[in-house]
Amino acid sequence: MSLHLSYRAAPGNPWFSWQYVRDNSDTILDALREHTWLTARAVLIAALVALPLAVAAYWFRSLAGPVLAVSGVLYTIPSLALFAFLGPTLGIGAVTVLTVVVLYALLVIVRNALAGLNQVPPEVREAAEGMGYGRWARLFRIELPLALPGILTGLRLATVSTVALVTVGVVIGRGGLGQLIFAGFQNNFYKAQIMTGTVLCVLLALLLDLVLAGVGRLLTPWLRRRPS
Repeated sequence: MSLHLSYRAAPGNPWFSWQYVRDNSDTILDALREHTWLTARAVLIAALVALPLAVAAYWFRSLAGPVLAVSGVLYTIPSLALFAFLGPTLGIGAVTVLTVVVLYALLVIVRNALAGLNQVPPEVREAAEGMGYGRWARLFRIELPLALPGILTGLRLATVSTVALVTVGVVIGRGGLGQLIFAGFQNNFYKAQIMTGTVLCVLLALLLDLVLAGVGRLLTPWLRRRPS
């Protein structure tokens, strides 16, 4: 995404300028849309990969250590190094950004999903087995619903961290709001541009977190019940 910015700095180069926002509203909205879309796709892909891994580690205890270890090692690799490693293979574009942020989100989702599954009371599993539930029926009808709080916690943490990490994609030209921030440094340290990108990142993270929290409340009504 190219940035064509109108730079009309107010005297003193303030940290916030409505003039900048008005003159560049289209560019700002394009960056926000790209950032939101990259974040949503990355968290969705990470969840589709992480949840089966968590279930496998839950069913086969010997896999828990390797799964957590591999995802933990990936999490410790510096993001710029991952971009450098994957860029020549995957190319300069959204695929590389998505791959990097998905790898970072895996550990958070896997760990919290596995913790949620492990917290299912043994007596509940035994009761389900006594009622004739097989492994898959027990997973989808008993264990995953009870593990939802842990799973949603992982998704919320992964979403917030992904919003921040997507900005690093600016190194290959697909950083969403990160491009606004980086362009502000290039544009004679244009503070209003830097602050606008930063504030929108924070607001986007808070909004997505609130949305997931609301979804969690809708999906887990039993947690809101109080004894009469």
